[in-house]
Amino acid sequence: MDFLQRLGRFLDRPGFPWKRLIVGFSLGQYLLENFLSFRQYKVLQQTKPPKALEGEVSQEVFDKSQAYGRAKAKFGFVAGLYDQLQSFGIIYYDLLPKLWGLTGIWVVRYVPEKYAGEIVHTLIFFFTYNIISTVLSLPTAYYGTFVLEEKFGFNKQTVKLWVMDMIKSQALMVVFGAPLLSGFLAIVQKTGNQFFYYLWLFSIIVQMFAITIYPIFILPLFNKLSPLEEGKLKTGVEALAKKLNFPLSELYVIDGSKRSAHSNAYFYGLPWKKHIVIYDTLIEKSETEEVVAVLAHELGHWSLGHTTKLMGIGQFHMFYIFALFSVFINNRSLYQSFGFHKEFPIIIGFLLFSDALSPMDTVVKLLMNILSRTFEFQADAFAVNLGYSTDLAKSLIKLQIQNLSTMDADWMYSSYHFSHPILPERLGALGWYGGDKKASGKEMDDEKPIKASDREL
Repeated sequence: MDFLQRLGRFLDRPGFPWKRLIVGFSLGQYLLENFLSFRQYKVLQQTKPPKALEGEVSQEVFDKSQAYGRAKAKFGFVAGLYDQLQSFGIIYYDLLPKLWGLTGIWVVRYVPEKYAGEIVHTLIFFFTYNIISTVLSLPTAYYGTFVLEEKFGFNKQTVKLWVMDMIKSQALMVVFGAPLLSGFLAIVQKTGNQFFYYLWLFSIIVQMFAITIYPIFILPLFNKLSPLEEGKLKTGVEALAKKLNFPLSELYVIDGSKRSAHSNAYFYGLPWKKHIVIYDTLIEKSETEEVVAVLAHELGHWSLGHTTKLMGIGQFHMFYIFALFSVFINNRSLYQSFGFHKEFPIIIGFLLFSDALSPMDTVVKLLMNILSRTFEFQADAFAVNLGYSTDLAKSLIKLQIQNLSTMDADWMYSSYHFSHPILPERLGALGWYGGDKKASGKEMDDEKPIKASDREL
């Protein structure tokens, strides 16, 4: 506690160029990510598939996958520049203090005095800022859905559905965002220098609440969940869950085809009550054994404790963010550098602190992706040891083809961006060579994590 307070006083230096520093961080991250994207773009210009996929993917599919990757990369360059210009515009023209001042005028004019205060002012500021951000993002969001995804046959949305999703999202932001943001501000206001302990506990409660209400109230607003029909697939999944002592409560099919042709499967829920969700597109385009193999991989994450470990890391990450925020919350030089000379709103402090933290977030993202890819290899090995090696390999290849996912990747780009290994790496770890499994499950289980670690480091 004393250390954090001393650090806060040390960093609060009048005249310190916080604005230039944060702009430099933002520009540095933008240049880094573009450098990596240019490296990846060169890979996307290759005309032949990786050797590991030569017998699995046709030239036509590979060419289409490369074209899809290049289209997304080009779009990413434009969208990234657009976002960067927005950020620079907000900073250069001091739009944050101007918007705070404008919403303050609205509070004085239209909010009864007994309700006026920083919390109400912050809510009006936040929702106004969110609406502006949403409007500014419409061109890229529309293009990404109705031009890029449409061109490659993935988009299944209508404009009406897209607009309705946006309206529902904004409504949810108001319904849940208002009390959560109010709680956040009230805790900071009332608990003094130790607020980060209480914010951390508050965030844990919110996460548990979200896990509970998401399938009941939120997911049905966007998708229809239907119980999986009786049959070979349901029997296979239930037998797998029973074998692993997975606390399966419900087994659902989600109408993912309503919006996209992409496929997926996942599980969610509280530790003692889990739900498995399978996309209808996955069931439609895969054999029963292949779907079960995908779920064997997913349940491998649960059985190996990956979800628990990631949750623990997430809680630690949240705690250190709130602890570091306590260092910056009273930093007057930071506020003043961005045009806040008389008022020092908590929400503004958190936004500016988040920008100042961006270099550290980049490092955390890199480390988390390394860990995530290692977990993916381990979950693959888990499925192999259950006897699903061939079906898992076939399913991964089918999913790669159906989703036109990246067939190959620059090592620097994948290390920074990818939470999953690329397909050739996974097939090599599975011992899959054109339908022949060259290593036993035990051998792969012993060797794969070592290979993963060597690859990542």
